[in-house]
Amino acid sequence: MSHEADAPDRLSPRAVLERLDARQDRAARLTHAEHVPARAGRHAAWPGGDHGARGADGNARIRPEVIAAARAAGVDRPWEHQARAMAHALDGESVVVATGTASGKSLTYQLPVLSALLDGDGGPGRRGATALYLAPTKALAADQLRAVRALAAPLGTAIRPAVHDGDTPPEARAWARDHANLLLTNPDMLHRGLLPGHRRWAAFFRALRYVVVDECHVYRGVFGSHVAQVLRRLRRVCAHYGAEPVFLLASATTAEPAVSAARLTGVPVTEVTEDTSPRGELVFALWEPPLTEARGERGAPVRRTATAETAELLTALTAQGVRTVAFVRSRRGAELVSLIARERLSETGRAPAGSVAAYRGGYLPEERRALERALHDGELVGLAATSALELGVDIAGLDAVLLAGYPGTRASLWQQAGRAGRRGQGALAVLVARDDPLDTYLVHHPDALFRRPVETTVLDPGNPYVLAPHLCAAAAELPLCAADFDATAGLFDPAAAGLPDKLADRGMLRRRGAQWFWTRRERPADLVDIRGTGGDPVRIVEAGTGALLGTVDAAAAHGTVHDGAVHLHQGRSYVVRELDLDASVALVDEAAPPWSTSAREVTELSVLTTDTEVPWGEARLCHGSVEVTHQVVSYLRRRLVSGEVLGETRLDLPPRTLRTRAVWWTMTDDRLDAAGVTPEILPGALHAAEHAAIGMLPLFATCDRWDIGGVSTALHPDTLLPTVFVHDGHPGGAGFAERAFHTAAEWLTATRDAIAACECDAGCPSCVQSPKCGNGNDPLHKPGAVRLLTELLRGAPGTRTG
Repeated sequence: MSHEADAPDRLSPRAVLERLDARQDRAARLTHAEHVPARAGRHAAWPGGDHGARGADGNARIRPEVIAAARAAGVDRPWEHQARAMAHALDGESVVVATGTASGKSLTYQLPVLSALLDGDGGPGRRGATALYLAPTKALAADQLRAVRALAAPLGTAIRPAVHDGDTPPEARAWARDHANLLLTNPDMLHRGLLPGHRRWAAFFRALRYVVVDECHVYRGVFGSHVAQVLRRLRRVCAHYGAEPVFLLASATTAEPAVSAARLTGVPVTEVTEDTSPRGELVFALWEPPLTEARGERGAPVRRTATAETAELLTALTAQGVRTVAFVRSRRGAELVSLIARERLSETGRAPAGSVAAYRGGYLPEERRALERALHDGELVGLAATSALELGVDIAGLDAVLLAGYPGTRASLWQQAGRAGRRGQGALAVLVARDDPLDTYLVHHPDALFRRPVETTVLDPGNPYVLAPHLCAAAAELPLCAADFDATAGLFDPAAAGLPDKLADRGMLRRRGAQWFWTRRERPADLVDIRGTGGDPVRIVEAGTGALLGTVDAAAAHGTVHDGAVHLHQGRSYVVRELDLDASVALVDEAAPPWSTSAREVTELSVLTTDTEVPWGEARLCHGSVEVTHQVVSYLRRRLVSGEVLGETRLDLPPRTLRTRAVWWTMTDDRLDAAGVTPEILPGALHAAEHAAIGMLPLFATCDRWDIGGVSTALHPDTLLPTVFVHDGHPGGAGFAERAFHTAAEWLTATRDAIAACECDAGCPSCVQSPKCGNGNDPLHKPGAVRLLTELLRGAPGTRTG
């Protein structure tokens, strides 16, 4: 593979960091700099050799026409991991490639697919073999279409790719159905369009050889559990037509990728994880913004926001001519970073203001392409982007990446950091910490980022709340039978074998003999939004024009589109005038207030079943099912740049009930006495430990703190002991609490260490204060939480308690 030469005046990443750190007021902000050395690449021969379609073992290999096309595209030989993955695919083994950014994962599925399409070409007027490509976003599918067309250009009309998604016009859909042999789509369209209409797609499914699942690490939590059911329905339809496709998956680096891929697809998967592509030196800096004069709740100190700090760093790097992308978590944040950087460049005259721009979801494709070209050509030096730039978009030539806050998983962290240095040159990455327990912990515990494997992708294919509507959809596609739940050959979780009868009792299915049928008029695929959690979505409508701006899940509406909430849509901000729950409508007015809003809720919890209980000395660690009652009671207004709390407004919203999964631990009076936690401080110590544990769980499970919740009480009626609960925020659970249970010793040790290391006196947003606490972060007792967790961990074998 060829790489363009580095620019002769390019500074080394170490020199760039030294310039950033040179200012005296920034010296204390750099908490750690990790130097990842450059790595040489290792090539391999093409599977089967350069001139034949079969190897010495007689198995099918890459066709010579496809090898010639790859060479014409500049790929003379594959890297070793590419060749290994292609060999598995061509031998009919499902395979997941989990290697770093810019390691050439696309080639590992493109070339076997192209070979299969040539092998199975039916000639003029006949479709022959087919392949299906699934991407989590329409933009990524469109990028892949362009890449495949360029690569396959020398192969002529034998390769007929087509995109089929919600934006595809009817005539293009009809052509794709009748003629395309490589269909590029997304799980949403597969769920709502292709599978319900499988009889019209019979010829395509009958000839399906490969299913490509790109960026499969994105399919986690409830979304991943839905996609797992969609893929099982796909396999079921293919089997009906006599096809058994091979799955080819591409992932960011994750732990146990074969296990996660098997849970996603339901088939055994081989993993390829050793990255043999070349890599330039990477300097990865951890950066903590300073404390400010501002005060938050109960007088707690507040750090400068990651948004403001990132804007300052982007300004400095742009002024030096360092090509930089700053990843910001929200669309509004990306626009704000860009705006601040442009204003400061304009004020100082150090670089043209037009050398910085924003990049986010909601832009038109031509706008995105123009920005990508401008960055590639050097017209743009700095870009503030959301994660829309993280997946699949190939931007080469970057020198630096800024991350405004930990992106939630180490997989995403390395995916974003890998956007720099994609031509083999050295690169700088800087993680700017938010005022948050997890971010604060990470910038002071670099081993948690650089010495630990990335997370396992968490999803639960057996979640009955997810599975039930998909069983209805499957029954509408083909009648359900007992074999679908067989422990060895069935497609669906055997534990769900009783669900069809329950659905029949509710009138959702009808049983005839040994089969279950869908007999209702509505489409069962419309029963569930695979990116949501069920329930009628709340429509967001602009009050003045009646325009529909979008929807939000019913479960999330109370916390995100309540009266007075600031709602962002395609770079514009709106304020909710009224949330009408009966009509499932939120009326909004366009406005740009200088604050953000965050909802506060109170929670009650009851234990339904305790599935697993493990003694930790006299303490108990448990996992099971719970019923949680939530009520959003107020919201806070926070200043955008400083994070300062401007005020709290009460709300009058009804409670909501959720049955889900939880992990919890109990303490006895003797253990509390040993920890020096008296009855006076016990509620605050439990509350502080709960908040910090929620904040730290994303380090161990692929979740966001907003995906989970918690309850702490000095005497819970179901355990009759002081108890802390952490629960999934989705019906039936998403696998996060289960992951917390299995990593509890490491998770709670990190939680204890994070609280102990924080420099505040009585608790702050960096350790034990939560932005969504319904009790106004009262009571909290930081020292008591440290002593309580230390004593709890004494019962966990192998846990250090110093």
